[in-house]
Amino acid sequence: MLTESIFLAILICSLGGIILILIRKIPVLNSLPQNSSTGIREYKIILIIENKVKSILGFFERQIFLHKFLSLVKVMTLKIETRIDLALHKIRQKSKSK
Repeated sequence: MLTESIFLAILICSLGGIILILIRKIPVLNSLPQNSSTGIREYKIILIIENKVKSILGFFERQIFLHKFLSLVKVMTLKIETRIDLALHKIRQKSKSK
């Protein structure tokens, strides 16, 4: 009970701090330009980094990583299953011969 009230107090203080920071920064945010660029995209390296980040995000959005991982797990499962089947077959042959 005591730890829960401590965590609740920390949560309330944190939310209060966030609200205080936002209240202080709203005038600065309002003074920024609404729909214009800051000119940072003029540099070629920024465009290269931006394209790479977009391709990485697209890789995860299309779930290619998940597909490849699940395919690898499936292949490994089948290999292990085949080895277990061969081992069981050998054990059965040994028990038949005895």
